[in-house]
Amino acid sequence: MRQLLTTLFITFLSASAFAQAITWGTPVSIYSVGASHNNHPRIALNRSGDPYVIFGQTDTRVYFSKWSGSAFTAPAVVSGSLTVFSQAWAGPDLAASGDTVYVTMKATPEMTSTNYSYLAHSYDGGATFAAPVRVDNIGSDLSRFPIVTTTSTGNPLVSFMKFDSGTMANARYVVCRSSDFGMSFTSDVLASKSTSPVCDCCPAALISSGTKAIMLYRDDNSNIRDIWAGLSNDGGATFPNNVRVDTTNWNISSCPASGPDGFVNGDTIYSVYMSSASGPALVHISKESISGMAGFNNRITGPFTGLSNQNYPRIDHSGNTAVAVWVQNVSGTRYIAYSLAGNIASGLSGYNILPGSTSSSVMNADVAVAPGVVHIVWEDDNSGKVMYVKGTYTLSATAAVGNVSSKSMIELYPNPAGTEFSVALENIDGISSCFLSDVAGRIIALQPEVKNGTASFSLEGIAKGSYYFVLEDLKGNMHYSKLVVE
Repeated sequence: MRQLLTTLFITFLSASAFAQAITWGTPVSIYSVGASHNNHPRIALNRSGDPYVIFGQTDTRVYFSKWSGSAFTAPAVVSGSLTVFSQAWAGPDLAASGDTVYVTMKATPEMTSTNYSYLAHSYDGGATFAAPVRVDNIGSDLSRFPIVTTTSTGNPLVSFMKFDSGTMANARYVVCRSSDFGMSFTSDVLASKSTSPVCDCCPAALISSGTKAIMLYRDDNSNIRDIWAGLSNDGGATFPNNVRVDTTNWNISSCPASGPDGFVNGDTIYSVYMSSASGPALVHISKESISGMAGFNNRITGPFTGLSNQNYPRIDHSGNTAVAVWVQNVSGTRYIAYSLAGNIASGLSGYNILPGSTSSSVMNADVAVAPGVVHIVWEDDNSGKVMYVKGTYTLSATAAVGNVSSKSMIELYPNPAGTEFSVALENIDGISSCFLSDVAGRIIALQPEVKNGTASFSLEGIAKGSYYFVLEDLKGNMHYSKLVVE
């Protein structure tokens, strides 16, 4: 429903806002080379909100493709001469900051002292990639499952599983940092500090938000394989505290081969993961306050007739809106399920089926969320295709609107603006998300270019007119202003 701009803007600031149903476009194939070849796709967004996608080919190479405005580019190899570990359940990882792209990968065979974990980087939006740089400078110790996120400065933060020399003993997750945009890395620091080793066959997730870094991983405490979070408040330099975010007490003596995903919103860690502690494998969501306030740990759907299992969940958010995706098997049919929440503080409940994803062989998916937009990629093993679909959503209100006077008004300059405008960040604690809203209620996602305490925003392709600019900082505070584009 369309609303007056003022009402719409107040709705965006209201904690009672919720996201309506997602309207999906037509799914498209990014790449296909035959059955079982393309797997483990990952997606990230550039500063214009367009998708970057990577995927592996089974234990051979890593490919990169991006949206060109009308289609995806022909996939290009980013793994150089390396032979890279990639399967449906684990493989290369992707992160982006504007036009800078980072891809992590592990050489195969994995568990040998002469094969390492690497990061490849691009500074031109994926047009070219430098040769992969080794990140696991750990002597004769072994590494596995490298993953990457970006810090507030645009540098890569990388984690990998580490084992004692020549063995698979003492599995733990460590983190290393770069201050030169992926050219070199510090020595690793221990991030998993639960009382037992990590699950040695379970990938993990690494999250960065402002000065916070969160290491989400599955533990292995005498076969109790629950999810934990390592907490850093200094950008990943140290992880002094670990908290348990999963209370299902799943006892399994075999390999789950499935790990968590999550994000930080203000003071709160939200994580999704699979657990089979009580009946079929189900996807759960947990909410854990870093400051110790009460959270929750819930199944998103619970069991239902015909459900065999759910697995490989992924989640992303924009402000309070979040979307989780996972693979689901019901009565012998597999498909990508998704769940949408306009106010993630209340959790996720129920699911819908992603259009075009019903198959006997969908294996893995990923999701990226921007204001008003959802992007999903997935793997279809039988066809060998990597698939993509884009959806849009609007926001509405369920209760009384928020109090605008309790929010922070900021100054934009120049205003009126022509090709770009800027915001001084001196009283703003980083940027979580930002967008423009026009008089028709459309949301236009913006990507900041941050330099010397100022965030600049391009207005390329944005029509002349009046807009509201809304910025959410890393503490969850909202900042706003009216903007005129000439």
